[in-house]
Amino acid sequence: MKITLTYAIVLGGLLGISNAAMADMELAKQRGCTGCHALDKKVVGPAFKDVAAKYAGDATAHAKLVKKVKLGGKGVWGQAAMPASSPRVPDADIEKMVTFILSIK
Repeated sequence: MKITLTYAIVLGGLLGISNAAMADMELAKQRGCTGCHALDKKVVGPAFKDVAAKYAGDATAHAKLVKKVKLGGKGVWGQAAMPASSPRVPDADIEKMVTFILSIK
């Protein structure tokens, strides 16, 4: 099922997520993150909202997650490995997506 940006914005409004944040979700989709992650449910990897909840209040979370997205890893959320996204995904996009993920309530 293909979700259009319009549908995503409407869904985001229902979930209390701003249009700007939904644009960041669209960026995650464009960069391939949504093949393994969804906003509110586990796919292969954890839901973005679960990542945000796990790292809420952790002042070092942003740097840790940027590194994890760039280099990949496994073991934090189970045995499924997350592949490295760098150099395929620009650092600026990784930074923006991590900021978005950590902003989810």
